[in-house]
Amino acid sequence: MPVARYYLNDPAAPKPNSPIHIGTNVYLEHNGRLLLERRWDCGQWGLIGGRLRNGESYQRGIAREVREETGIFLPENAFLQVRVCDDDRIAAYQDGTVWRMIIVLFRAVLEKEPPLHSSRESAELRFFTPEELNTLPIVNTHRDLVGAWRQEKGSPR
Repeated sequence: MPVARYYLNDPAAPKPNSPIHIGTNVYLEHNGRLLLERRWDCGQWGLIGGRLRNGESYQRGIAREVREETGIFLPENAFLQVRVCDDDRIAAYQDGTVWRMIIVLFRAVLEKEPPLHSSRESAELRFFTPEELNTLPIVNTHRDLVGAWRQEKGSPR
């Protein structure tokens, strides 16, 4: 049973009972492929990233999350902000905590493929081609973002 469930613009999603969380995620690319993590909390694949710490800038937050979740060290200026996702993205946890998230989405391109080191939050890390993403189980709150990346790369959603 998953520890968390994720919802995107779903009227059946539980109502938030915690403050809004601002997080960062990234299209981390190498050689036309996108790095995703298989999440420990739900078993589905998602973008690298996570919640900002108090007082942390968006760039500092995404650089920290990438380092913590993958072992990749990139300077803050390696991340280009793509968009802010301020729609109805909900995370609901087994303990009853439910929060709405706002995602600041970035892009970073890696010149060479680095060794990857999974964190305790990631069951697995892997680069995927746009075509490989077609049948991959993507977490609901990232499915549209991954779909937009695939479309941008010329692969239909």
